[in-house]
Amino acid sequence: MRYISTRGQAPALNFEDVLLTGLASDGGLYVPENLPRFTQEEIASWAGLPYHELAFRVMRPFVEGSIADADFKQILADTYGVFAHASIAPLRQLKGNEWVMELFHGPTLAFKDFALQLLGRLLDHLLAKRGERVVIMGATSGDTGSAAIEGCKSCDNVDIFIMHPHKRVSEVQRRQMTTILGDNIHNIAIEGNFDDCQEMVKASFADQSFLKGTRLVAVNSINWARIMAQIVYYFHAALQLGGPARSVAFSVPTGNFGDIFAGYLARNMGLPVSQLIVATNRNDILHRFMSGNRYDKETLHPTLSPSMDIMVSSNFERLLFDLHGRNGMAIADLMDTFKSGGGFSVEEDRWIEARKLFDSLAVDDEQTCKTIADVFYETGEVLDPHTAIGVHAARECRRSLATPMVTLGTAHPVKFPDAVEKAGVGRELALPEHLADLFEREERCTVLANDLATVQAFVAEHGNRGKPIQAI
Repeated sequence: MRYISTRGQAPALNFEDVLLTGLASDGGLYVPENLPRFTQEEIASWAGLPYHELAFRVMRPFVEGSIADADFKQILADTYGVFAHASIAPLRQLKGNEWVMELFHGPTLAFKDFALQLLGRLLDHLLAKRGERVVIMGATSGDTGSAAIEGCKSCDNVDIFIMHPHKRVSEVQRRQMTTILGDNIHNIAIEGNFDDCQEMVKASFADQSFLKGTRLVAVNSINWARIMAQIVYYFHAALQLGGPARSVAFSVPTGNFGDIFAGYLARNMGLPVSQLIVATNRNDILHRFMSGNRYDKETLHPTLSPSMDIMVSSNFERLLFDLHGRNGMAIADLMDTFKSGGGFSVEEDRWIEARKLFDSLAVDDEQTCKTIADVFYETGEVLDPHTAIGVHAARECRRSLATPMVTLGTAHPVKFPDAVEKAGVGRELALPEHLADLFEREERCTVLANDLATVQAFVAEHGNRGKPIQAI
């Protein structure tokens, strides 16, 4: 399997190099040169498989040639062996043909665990083989950071630096990052917003000279391995609901477009997906494109669903690449226009093509709280605010009541007590046993100015202080 850049000017790489490269040298994102496609009979034969075995069948084509089958099978068994629910991603029925897929049974109670538990193990496997040490630099709007730290904390050959916007994540989200202590773990609170953090990560990948030779690795969803891992649970859900003999629709709370892009890929790999709904909050750049063919920045607003407080959706570039016939030069021009502050629209026929599969909705805080309350009184289930946005968008945008509609339940509600309290649910939410003492744990975090040079100096000073590289 070879991977190419969405901007067309970077060398094609194999999986191992893509995993360790993250952002392409031309500023683009890596995607498979050719997507594997499964027959309906092949997909049907996977019904009833344990999650890690299904994951092996879906992801094997992406890693073939870089990781031996036996090693990959063991990595996947270890990855999903730490999840708290036997089904890994159980489906819970709300009513009729409406479901929530619970993606929060991993160690940090968010869907990011599906990819980042895997990414940490893949990195450890490949870095040990290569005798190499790397620096991970990532940005988080809430959940990616804790999942990345949890997934990589035991990696022998990694120093990890995670930036989050200061005072703009929930207390549980913050503590899940800052209470994991280790010489190779560094939490940085940036005096800015998520987009500021994300822009500094991209700038650091574009010019890594500040590290003086150490390789920088991405854990954000620009890293292909993140997308790859998320494809699996679309197959998992569909197989539970009669697929591939019947099609399934999905509503996806998303800010960075990575999770829903995985659903788009699942469809292109042969899974019958009839509809994908982009569910977002007041920061609605994706909804404005899907509903009106306009992609441009507006002011970022803090909301009750902070993981979607994003105004630049990095992974959207991957969809644009396909919509433009995989023309890298066209994408480079669009991204240059966007970076200069111009925003853009695409040709009408390309936008119409996207609308054949995608619908979208922006949901404000008031409606988010109402949906949390409505679902609680209908079912007794408490939703986190991101999942509530997904459920409301599903109910407003679904095209067919006969088609199963699955909302991705992206986080445990205990991570967002302010939203649950504001919804008036009146139910005490307890942290799971492994996090019961979270509020008593020591925190370690550094607050830095919203300045690239300051952040890079910190990373350069504190890198390579973790565990020594293992002998090969």
